[in-house]
Amino acid sequence: MPRPADPRRRTAMTRRATLLTAALAVALAVLALLSASIGAYEIPLRPLLDSLLHRAGLGGAALDRVGESVLWNVRLPRVVLALLVGASLGCAGALTQGLFGNPLAEPGVIGISMGAAVGAVGSIALGLNFLGTWTVTVCAFCAGLLTVLVVYALSRADGRTEVVTLILTGIAVNAFAGALIGLAIFFADNAQITEITFWQLGSLAQATWPKVLAVLPCALAGLVVAPLYARKLDLLALGERPARHLGVDVERLRLALILVVALLTAAAVAVAGVITFVGLLVPHVLRMAAGPGHRFLVPGSALGGALVLVAADLAARTIAQPAELPLGVLTALVGSPFFFWLLRRTRRRQGGWA
Repeated sequence: MPRPADPRRRTAMTRRATLLTAALAVALAVLALLSASIGAYEIPLRPLLDSLLHRAGLGGAALDRVGESVLWNVRLPRVVLALLVGASLGCAGALTQGLFGNPLAEPGVIGISMGAAVGAVGSIALGLNFLGTWTVTVCAFCAGLLTVLVVYALSRADGRTEVVTLILTGIAVNAFAGALIGLAIFFADNAQITEITFWQLGSLAQATWPKVLAVLPCALAGLVVAPLYARKLDLLALGERPARHLGVDVERLRLALILVVALLTAAAVAVAGVITFVGLLVPHVLRMAAGPGHRFLVPGSALGGALVLVAADLAARTIAQPAELPLGVLTALVGSPFFFWLLRRTRRRQGGWA
């Protein structure tokens, strides 16, 4: 018989999770304001807050014409898009790690990111323009969703889907998608190669309010639905067989979670390109800080992902001014050392992989 959890320890973990959630929310609000303020055209915080209050009809005062244009047409769309994309990737990472029962998992492992990349790269290389400026975004989103459905269908046998089969199928699909992207680049002209490279490296430089509105419904739907599966994810962490005995339909849960992860990740990749390591790094750090309970981990990862991406985007556009670093490159530069440390730490704690 497993020993019951210590009530004092459970209370301490709950208090820590509450404090951490509040700290993340405050830090995110402060960083979002700083990100809207800092840039080539500096906007002091006080006038910025006055402009926000003025637009909300709560007093304040508008900035000058240039300041209003920079704030409302350039900075705020970028900050809001970073919030949505970061929250989507962080939440998707927490769900993926809970689904696979592995802190080394992230949304790209089942092919969503590479599938979306194939859709975007293919539309660029073929010169598709049937939806105007929305063509690349829509193709990326649809290809990401289609890819994860193909991975799920190929992994399913005898009415069941095993985690190992899902991962191995995702690896194969990622390799095939990489080959398709390489083929598209081989046949593309110089202008198309430049656009493909810019998109693959990930960026929020082209953020606009229409792009925010494009990702908003998918992001909000996924972020609202994801916490509803927190209790079932906690039960699934006990193992598939105990979860079934406790009333969890594991197969239905797995399909639902894959669809939610696909929705969140495909929407994020479609508007921002391929941005790695956010879905891996954020949930694991929060798990080390406040325990494995998904009631905190899922919404906390959304807040943490938003915080990380707003910070990364601010760094990307200020470190090398007037040039701008690719956002996906920056997150990979920071995330890769963390991943190596995570591998060594996990291997050391488990006493090896054998």
